[in-house]
Amino acid sequence: MTHNTHHDLSQPNASQLNGVVLGYAQLPSAATDLILLGDLTGRYATGSYSRLSSDGRTVIPRGDRQGAAEHGHRISASIACHVARAGGSIDQLTHLLLHPEHEGGRHTRSIALRSGQARALDYIRRVWNSACKTISTTIALSSRHDAYEVLAALRDRIETTPWRGERGRTALRVLRAHLNFAEIAGGPLHHASERQTAEEAGISRTTLRVVYETLLKPCGWLRRLRVGHGREGSTWYLNAGSIPGHGGPALLSRFRSTQFPPDPALGEWTTSETAATADIDSTVLSRLMGHDAFAHYALGSAALLIISALHVRPDQTVIELVGTTSVSRATTYRTLKRLADHGLVQHTGETWTLAPHALEGFGIRLPDADKGHTPAQGWTKVAEQHGTWGIAARRKALHTAERAAYQEALDRLSEHRSKAVVIIRDGRQVLVPVPRPDEIPPTWHAPDGHVLDPGTGGPAADWRVATDGRLILITPADQRSYDELAAAHAEALSEWESVA
Repeated sequence: MTHNTHHDLSQPNASQLNGVVLGYAQLPSAATDLILLGDLTGRYATGSYSRLSSDGRTVIPRGDRQGAAEHGHRISASIACHVARAGGSIDQLTHLLLHPEHEGGRHTRSIALRSGQARALDYIRRVWNSACKTISTTIALSSRHDAYEVLAALRDRIETTPWRGERGRTALRVLRAHLNFAEIAGGPLHHASERQTAEEAGISRTTLRVVYETLLKPCGWLRRLRVGHGREGSTWYLNAGSIPGHGGPALLSRFRSTQFPPDPALGEWTTSETAATADIDSTVLSRLMGHDAFAHYALGSAALLIISALHVRPDQTVIELVGTTSVSRATTYRTLKRLADHGLVQHTGETWTLAPHALEGFGIRLPDADKGHTPAQGWTKVAEQHGTWGIAARRKALHTAERAAYQEALDRLSEHRSKAVVIIRDGRQVLVPVPRPDEIPPTWHAPDGHVLDPGTGGPAADWRVATDGRLILITPADQRSYDELAAAHAEALSEWESVA
């Protein structure tokens, strides 16, 4: 008696479903339409059947099978995300994708027909794991209003998070730059390149990469979904991460002022002198951080935090500033003195406040500023006094030169790629032979199609000369002999000559 090794692909077995079926009422209407009818609007087909060339200007079509596979995978991944967000399971996803009447599961059923049900179930398992990971770290946005609410909550979280140490303050500048890009994009998902972010934050690319790898990525503030290529920036997702030093991963930078663990016998404190929360205005910080006056060797990031804190709360003592800015007491005193020397802050007794027109000229006006006052352009003079004037301009010029050199390298690389040219003749494709650079001089020809090595003068064992005078490399991986290769080339050449 023969055993049937093929399973019914239309319905999973009972052990896979456990008798649980996800109702359509639990899913959004868009998800139900995608499952039952497929991608009617072509939303998931964008970029599936074509791609940009290396120069970023030419659209290269993909094969029908490759484009359809990517299009189907996008639909399957979207259905998996809908099921995961609705609280479903992998068995319910399997039922939806393998149902014979569901157009959204066509790609999964085609995998089952071509490669077997085991391969299809393994594909569903991978899609489900990816969907669960995506759902756990993202927020569902049903409208643009919800997106702006999420960005506002992220801004509040950023402004109340203590960013201790020089690296923490630099991370705040980078995170605020990404928040600017997200606000322009209209949601946490946005595109930005490293050079673009470095220019926005007013730091170098080297510092930017260190902050990415040691703080923002490990703490969950940023996730790079796709690495940029050519003229396309990387795809980022902005998320509310953990507070550095409060339950998050161990960071490389030290947030305490001592170099060794505190010694109780010496009366050293075991807790940080800064508070667990902060209170700054990140809008002021984002508008000032790209200026040369706040470079590392000028006023620095500590001045940014103090100015941002004094803008949201005008009268604060040094102790209060230490809590609202997460800047150490010594650095706060030193920075306040530097700002006072430039006339940017002033104090009455123990309370400090911003000068009446300190922030004018950048679109920020203090409540007590005179309406008829001409905005002062004092940041340029501050940068000149510290020797940092022109850093941002030189950084942009360097990035422009790097982009041009990178694009030139891509253009040179694309020149070496010969594109196959075909014509359609009687419904079939005929390859157009192109000039090849592997023709050899007649003096290198040896009897029986062998090639003479110009260095030794003897025949080369791995090379042969084809009937058209071009080289053919024979390797152990070749399944055809030299005669078969030469015959195939002669046949292709004859076919082309007959068509031409």
